[in-house]
Amino acid sequence: MSMSSSRRAAVFAAPAAFFALLAQSAAPKLLFTYLPLPFTLDSDESAARHVPETMAGGVAVFDYDRDGDLDIFFTNGANLKTLRKEGGRHSNRLFANDGKAGFTDVTAKAGLEGVGFDNAAAAADYDNDGYTDLFAGGIHRNTLYRNNGDGTFTDVTARAGLANSVKGQGPLWSVGGVWFDADNDGRLDLFIVNYLAWDAATETPCEYRGIREYCHPKFYRPSPNQLFLNNGDGTFRDFSAESGIAAHLGKGMGAAVADFDLDGRLDIFVANDAMSNFLFRNLGGGKFKEVALNSGVSLKESGEAISGMGVDFRDIDNDGFPDIAVVALDQETFPLFRNTGKDEFTDLTLRSRLGPLSRSMAGYSPTVFDFDNDGWKDIFVSRGHVQPLKAARPIQAEQHNTVFRALGGLRFEALTAEAGFTGQPPRRHRGSAVGDLNGDGRLDVVVSSISGPGGVWLNSTPGANHWLELRLEGTSSNRDGIGARVKLATRAGVQHNHATHSTGYASSSAGPVHFGLGGETKAASIEIYWPSGRVQTLRDVAADQVLNVREPAN
Repeated sequence: MSMSSSRRAAVFAAPAAFFALLAQSAAPKLLFTYLPLPFTLDSDESAARHVPETMAGGVAVFDYDRDGDLDIFFTNGANLKTLRKEGGRHSNRLFANDGKAGFTDVTAKAGLEGVGFDNAAAAADYDNDGYTDLFAGGIHRNTLYRNNGDGTFTDVTARAGLANSVKGQGPLWSVGGVWFDADNDGRLDLFIVNYLAWDAATETPCEYRGIREYCHPKFYRPSPNQLFLNNGDGTFRDFSAESGIAAHLGKGMGAAVADFDLDGRLDIFVANDAMSNFLFRNLGGGKFKEVALNSGVSLKESGEAISGMGVDFRDIDNDGFPDIAVVALDQETFPLFRNTGKDEFTDLTLRSRLGPLSRSMAGYSPTVFDFDNDGWKDIFVSRGHVQPLKAARPIQAEQHNTVFRALGGLRFEALTAEAGFTGQPPRRHRGSAVGDLNGDGRLDVVVSSISGPGGVWLNSTPGANHWLELRLEGTSSNRDGIGARVKLATRAGVQHNHATHSTGYASSSAGPVHFGLGGETKAASIEIYWPSGRVQTLRDVAADQVLNVREPAN
């Protein structure tokens, strides 16, 4: 791509304008191709309409065997009366990747079939041994699987001390897990997102026009979220009360972390279902303060609470400050909160066009990634309603997925049929996770669906846009480098991203930090701000590679 000297000067002066021009004129439209996997999500759906039936479906993308290829894990349901899995029908599933998006079921060998009704999947190396471990959160049960490094996992939940109950609250229902270093001690801690208080034996039946329906969240008590600090010896201590987090009862459906105020500490956003959201500001030492109302992310701009589902917390407009994308049900729209850099957010749902574009949609799992490698992050949303197929209300329960393609300037277009998603039947999609599954530099998406197949949407977007991925390895920081902020500069402008695995609903995307470079063939500079406080600078890095970056010793 050639450019006159005057235009090149304009690019340096206004990189956002250049990226907008690039996105609208040079970048190809997004296109995905479906690859089915031999897995069906069985949530024990029945005419009784127990609310967990519609909330299953976590997905994790991570490299479990350290061969450089991203593998896939699906959580699965159980018998809702016993909360026990019934053989292969409800087994969780792990699929090993051959590097070309060819997958083999290795669940039994790995020991990840599971026991109870599992919702959440969260992958990270909590013990800093170089192998990615796995948390599975579910109804009245949490499970921590330690990766043994030989293709197998061991259930270490009891020894680790990850209790699934809080005094005075009874057993909890976990729908999300977030691995991050809450106190910057170099060890990953675990934040657990808990949904509402539920018990099959005491659940009140709800009907509409004589037909049994899932009850509205208002009929259930809220629950506290939990924070477990890593002791460094394979055990955790429950720091929920001391941290200030347990004092805020909610109905969490999704959580994500980012350093929204750039003070070097990761903060937590929680999307709540039919009540105000939470933004826990990290005060240091494992202590947090809830600041959602003052920061402008408690409610949508109209002052209404929405059916908050999944969330991603990532810099969308490349100004260096992480923004927040949330999804909800039809008529509620998908809110987009822009970080002003002044400890507050502005609701840009309407201005970005996400409001009118999403009004008829029901979303579950948003993931913010640059799918067309044009330098702007797009938003993929797995779609499907909470209601059953034969709902009394005229609701479109099964829906096609959608990707909101960034046009620059925080404006989007919605691509559904154009992106290839209508090539498969609509479904009640749930969890989603992202990663480059076939090594072609384009990010793919894995999605689950209630009573339907799990599948991979391989990114087959045409075009020659370049890309760069950073596989971080912390030394003083946690080994996964979670929380590291990355600033990448090319001749075209500057981009920002950070290392995190917590994206979407009940899911985990544990891959390298990804950047699309458009027509640029190298990064002039890359600055990495590690959680330890160290700053590392790389220069003249060639595009179209996965670069292994180790945190410097000093």
